[in-house]
Amino acid sequence: MNYNKTPATIKQQIEKLEERGCKIGDKAYAEKCLTNINYYRLAYYFLPFLEKKGKYKDGTSFERIMKVYDFDRILRRLIMSYLEEIEISFRALVSNYHAMKYGALGYLNASSFEQSHNHQAFLSKMDRLMELNEKEGFVIHHKTKYGGIMPVWAAMELFSFGTLTYFFIDMKQTDKKELASRHFDFNYRTVEDRLLCLADLRNACAHYTRLYENPFSTAPKASDDFDFTPDGTLKSYLAAAKSLYPDRQKWESCFVPSLKLLIEEYDMSRYMGGYGF
Repeated sequence: MNYNKTPATIKQQIEKLEERGCKIGDKAYAEKCLTNINYYRLAYYFLPFLEKKGKYKDGTSFERIMKVYDFDRILRRLIMSYLEEIEISFRALVSNYHAMKYGALGYLNASSFEQSHNHQAFLSKMDRLMELNEKEGFVIHHKTKYGGIMPVWAAMELFSFGTLTYFFIDMKQTDKKELASRHFDFNYRTVEDRLLCLADLRNACAHYTRLYENPFSTAPKASDDFDFTPDGTLKSYLAAAKSLYPDRQKWESCFVPSLKLLIEEYDMSRYMGGYGF
């Protein structure tokens, strides 16, 4: 294998940043940060400040990059807590609907889904989820008492956001239409699209991916409830989150003020100020 990259000491990493035009006023602070945050990870936050290869824009400082890094870290945590509520709420909506329509174990029958649904793959996934969560109390209970058979409302507790999204996508079209009409102001296709977007946003937050000036690869589809043309920016993804959040008043009274305070504290109005939050 032809690979000639060599590891660098913390001191060499600092020197490399300075050579590229990064101002470092406090070397001890920079050394502490680079000791606890991988240089490769932190370099990802320097990308928006890159003027050309090997040269940062004038005025780029290590302290400013760390401010962006901390802002991004807290922003992910804030968003993640609200995505958690969306996910848990949607689990309840889908499992309640499916249970009342098809029974507690109806999800184990292919007939309760669209024909395009790969039911054997779904059942195999359920087996893997049971294995991965075999030490969970409710899994042990259903294995001991019911031979591993779970009602849909218990099975949903094993789902990731992505699994939940594709469960909904694979439901019968008539069921999706009815469920969407009961709980949302837009059609089921828009619900599907926004769930897919939020699954990507959740994965970005869960894996500590940079949100700052890092657009997503796809944009939510335009809809009448958006007063702007959606794109791959965080603005569009947060608008999608707002539309699926179960408590609109809480979003406005809790999430929005928290986001505004965060923007003000870290002086990110240029980045987030035009987002109407």
